[in-house]
Amino acid sequence: VACRGLGSSARSAREDSWLKSLFVRKVDPRKDAHSNLLAKRETSSLYKLQFHNVKPEYLEAYNKLCQEVLPKIHEEKHYPCALVGTWNTWYGEQDQAVHLWRYEGGYPALNEVMSKLRQNKEFTEFRKERGNMLLSRKNQLLLEFSFWNEPVPRDGPNIYELRSYQLRPGTMIEWGNYWARAIRFRQDSNEAVGGFFSQIGQLYMVHHLWAYKDLQTREDIRNAAWHKPGWDELVYYTVPLIQEMESRIMIPLKISPLQ
Repeated sequence: VACRGLGSSARSAREDSWLKSLFVRKVDPRKDAHSNLLAKRETSSLYKLQFHNVKPEYLEAYNKLCQEVLPKIHEEKHYPCALVGTWNTWYGEQDQAVHLWRYEGGYPALNEVMSKLRQNKEFTEFRKERGNMLLSRKNQLLLEFSFWNEPVPRDGPNIYELRSYQLRPGTMIEWGNYWARAIRFRQDSNEAVGGFFSQIGQLYMVHHLWAYKDLQTREDIRNAAWHKPGWDELVYYTVPLIQEMESRIMIPLKISPLQ
């Protein structure tokens, strides 16, 4: 029994040492907000992720309306925000639109944009017309992980995968520390677009955004990761942190900066 206990202690010490080597920043998580430990500090961008479930008969009209109005907000210097990407879900929840916005300057920028849009008559009419086309909608405010790529415009054609993870409460730091190492296994084909975690809305949510040429390329790239030493170990440790997970395959609209 003593030998077993000694072996367990040694193994625990090795695991503890290995875990400590993963931390993104050497700070005490008990004395700082998780967002300060995991998010980019060199930028103060805030992201908004919108999910709109559209009435099936209105999807074409909804897309047309968005393509008329959203670029005006994106291009207008008056608003400190940018449209990162806009898509329709292809595989996953059907008749769904997904929009990702970035607010340059965090919550003050978000408040400024919302205040100005309330005074914008065209946008007010757009929201009213859009509302008649929707079954439901929800959004989340997100920060980006410090170790992920900045989501920047890219040429297409591509399909996009949004992988969403509902984590067990209290495990966000662990997730970030493991993925700070895991992301290096998924950079060879430039498929990593962005990684985010929720601040407001559904909490302990993580979203990873990937770009692929097509579904077969996606399959090939994901299978190739399993042949890289260390990937399997990181998957082994992150899976127990997950309560639920969902994958959406999405097609960008013509106006999306991510093509």
